Amino acid sequence: MTDQPVPTTAAGEATTARGEQTRQLILETALRLFRERGYARTTMRAIAQEAGVAVGNAYYYFDSKERLIQEFYARTEEEHRAAARPVLDRETTFAARLAGVLHAAIDVSTPAHDFAASVFKFAAEPSSPLSPFSPESSGPRQASIELFDEVLSGSTTKVDPELRPHLPELLWLAYMGVVLFWVYDRSPGQARTRMLIDGAVPLIDRLVSLSRLRVLRPVTRQIVDLLRMLRQ
Repeated sequence: MTDQPVPTTAAGEATTARGEQTRQLILETALRLFRERGYARTTMRAIAQEAGVAVGNAYYYFDSKERLIQEFYARTEEEHRAAARPVLDRETTFAARLAGVLHAAIDVSTPAHDFAASVFKFAAEPSSPLSPFSPESSGPRQASIELFDEVLSGSTTKVDPELRPHLPELLWLAYMGVVLFWVYDRSPGQARTRMLIDGAVPLIDRLVSLSRLRVLRPVTRQIVDLLRMLRQ
């Protein structure tokens, strides 16, 4: 019996699978080296050498270290969404849903705490592609905002209609404040960040509930106008 040629589609799928394996190998190696050596001290050459691939091959899949961090952002956001799912499926009050989502973020990020601190030195630069506000970070940023939109949409809390479309972004900005606090939190297990979440959520819940009061509508409009101005 003669060997049959491999169908073109099967060959293409095999090539794609091998390429994805190589891509994941490079990514996992990079993240491990970032944790072990820090972001600044890890080069693309070191990543390629540790992964056992050519430097050109590493650049083929990731054209820079920044691209690897963007992959880390995207993966962390996916893990965050998965970790928050049980709370979102179970809870209906806004406060419980928000607290659950914020605590889930800390849960999935804790293993990378030291690594995140080394990256933040670069992410804090306004022009850096690693900034959570950069165009390069738009994918994970939008996914996170959508998660906070789900926090609202699945809750029983009534929100001022004028504020509602903008509230997920405001919650994301508050979340960025929690992340910044977490980066610098050196308490055991970042316990102070947990305290911040538990203390801030009732306040946010109260403010959101009060947003429907007529007396506060001028303040609501000021917040909405400010957001619109900042987006321009």
